Amino acid sequence: METSQNIIAEAPYRSVKTWQAPLTLMALLLFTQLLGDSGRAWLSYDRGLIEAGQWWRLVTGSFVHLGWWHLFLNEIGLAVLVLLCPQPLSFAVWIRRLLILSSGMSLGLYFFVPSLSNYVGMSGVIHGLFLLGLVPQILKKDLIALACLLYLIGKLAWELFAGTPVSDESALGGSVVLESHLFGTLTAFAYGIMFRVYK
Repeated sequence: METSQNIIAEAPYRSVKTWQAPLTLMALLLFTQLLGDSGRAWLSYDRGLIEAGQWWRLVTGSFVHLGWWHLFLNEIGLAVLVLLCPQPLSFAVWIRRLLILSSGMSLGLYFFVPSLSNYVGMSGVIHGLFLLGLVPQILKKDLIALACLLYLIGKLAWELFAGTPVSDESALGGSVVLESHLFGTLTAFAYGIMFRVYK
């Protein structure tokens, strides 16, 4: 259960404590991008190499990106997450969330999207982080959070129905794996129940 033992004293989004873990994550993503192609080769989700025993890729695939624009979009997503859901969570909670969401999302891709051979990017995890941030605020009758959650659900439904615009994929430099958004969100839903986030 994520109780006061895991959460630093309440603080608004301007608090340094609220930003410590997210900024550390953003710096880590920048570092892995600086590793270039060699970093992607060692860390990306690669189905064949996972089957060969490189299980770490189920987690690390979320921490590398196709390119600088792909990284920029996910860095912005993390910043928006903190602004909308300023939870001053401890590093331990952040690490647990990242490990479970990234591995859960990748396992979803592995078992339910067998045709996918490679994947990189944090967007699936970020979708899950938004769910974990928005639901507790909704339970406190935050209507803005409710509107954001409805948008998130609508976005997922639209993506699965209509796909991604070609212009988006061209800008990213590769195909958007929409299933990662779905599995990241579903993993977060299960995580929230398991650790009693929704209370």
